Amino acid sequence: MAANRVGRRLGRGSPARSPGSPRAEPARSPGIQKRQTRVTVKYDRRELQRRLDTEKWIDGRLEELYRGREAEMPDEVNIDELLELDADEARAAQLQGILKSCHNNTQAFVQELLLKLRGLQKQQVLQRRPSPELQERA
Repeated sequence: MAANRVGRRLGRGSPARSPGSPRAEPARSPGIQKRQTRVTVKYDRRELQRRLDTEKWIDGRLEELYRGREAEMPDEVNIDELLELDADEARAAQLQGILKSCHNNTQAFVQELLLKLRGLQKQQVLQRRPSPELQERA
């Protein structure tokens, strides 16, 4: 991806300098620009990290709960669906429904997950709103 490279290019075709000649700065090509080193973030990094940590925790705990019976493990525990529910009781009931195939005690898992969900936001809240310029064009 040569077009994405940053800076000046000095190749074999550049003019040779004699030892006593002053150093001449090569002219900058208008097509080559220095890229920004930071990329704008679409989501709040801290909130995304918390969600990622929660998802990893869920995966680890499900593996512990379903050890030896991985085929019975639920495909996913959708955090956003749980966040849509208003009360912890409704969330706990939904989790118990998801975990009905588990033969181990899931009560501790459910209670810990409910605590972790209290600090998370719904996914649509995480997304940055479009800039006013983009809204005007639409």
